[in-house]
Amino acid sequence: MKVGLVALLTAGLWAVIPPTPPEQQLSRIKAPSQLRVVLASGRDEVPVGGATPWKLVDAWSRTHARGTEVAWDIVRDGRRLRARSRDGRSVTAWSEEPFGLVGDGTSDGVSWEGRRYRGELRYVATDTAIVVVNVLPIEEYLRGVVPLEIGPRKPNELAAVEAQAIAARSYTVVRALEGVTQPWDLTGKATDQVYGGMSAETALSDNAIRTTEGLVLTWGGQVVRAPYHSTCGGTTAAPTEVWQGGADAWLRSVSDRVPGSDKAWCEISPRFSWEREFSHDQLVTALRRLPQARNVREIRAAGVSGVTPSGRARSLVLTTDAGAVALAGNEMRFALRSLGGEILNSTYFSAHSSPGPGGRVQQLRLRGRGNGHGVGMCQWGAIGRARAGMDAASILLAYYPGTRLAQIQ
Repeated sequence: MKVGLVALLTAGLWAVIPPTPPEQQLSRIKAPSQLRVVLASGRDEVPVGGATPWKLVDAWSRTHARGTEVAWDIVRDGRRLRARSRDGRSVTAWSEEPFGLVGDGTSDGVSWEGRRYRGELRYVATDTAIVVVNVLPIEEYLRGVVPLEIGPRKPNELAAVEAQAIAARSYTVVRALEGVTQPWDLTGKATDQVYGGMSAETALSDNAIRTTEGLVLTWGGQVVRAPYHSTCGGTTAAPTEVWQGGADAWLRSVSDRVPGSDKAWCEISPRFSWEREFSHDQLVTALRRLPQARNVREIRAAGVSGVTPSGRARSLVLTTDAGAVALAGNEMRFALRSLGGEILNSTYFSAHSSPGPGGRVQQLRLRGRGNGHGVGMCQWGAIGRARAGMDAASILLAYYPGTRLAQIQ
């Protein structure tokens, strides 16, 4: 019999919740049985099919095409769709219901743009586009998320991958519960969680998902949105330091310091410390992306105005020929992009400007720590803790203090 975290947790060995009698089961939370993940959208026409055997069905499960036949496309007219063979010999009636692509026979998954996905592809018409949606169980979706979000890991880091699986599942369930009246739940991009389908799956992450199957973090009986990031730089941030909106009791600024030392668990991260430099012209280009700074031509001063409780920059103030521009929270990261478009690693930085001709800033150098928004679980900190022998329970307790565990059903 498989003995995983679920078995241990029901025996009261989970550090996040007080010990409970062996016969007392974890509380259970209702969650949608299927998840709907947006993969892409095309305006008026998208291809269907792929290398693996498939069949195209309508909303009434009637089959209109199979993978052994000629190629087909889905065509949109307003909120209506129809399927059309490329040889022009076959076409379905217009329908306001979605079409679906499912595996035919013994094939695993379906294909979209060269990648395989478990479950079904659903083609949904909106006023402006055809949206391609992957419909599949949450646990199968996580198989394509966890390895991409925490990266390739080794067996001695399994506890970090288990913690990642629980955090990602918690986020997923919250989004699914929010989206019950919508045609999809979340996207497969970094705006939600990076999702790579079957090609992303690994044996180690599959094991972590299996041993934590159905487990989510809760507060007050509700599943919590459990954010995570790459590297906190030594201290995680409270949400109010980074995003607009209120605070969440389970998301506090916590120290990532190794007890009895001056080191942080996440010092093993390649982006624990970093520097980025901006010339005057690069700063002007960056600022002019902002609606309030489109007329800026010269920057005369730049510096950090205050720090947050976790030590991050509260705001970066730039004095320009068009007035002062103050950037706060994550706005700093998105405004100060590199030439290649990469956002700033974090807001955990100090700023050092060099004067140039005519009293303008010649160069701005940022010296920083960490990578990501800094809220919730520090992934490199979790990896460091796992290498030191901590289990997933201890890792999650450190980053989401006061949460309790529940089982989705």
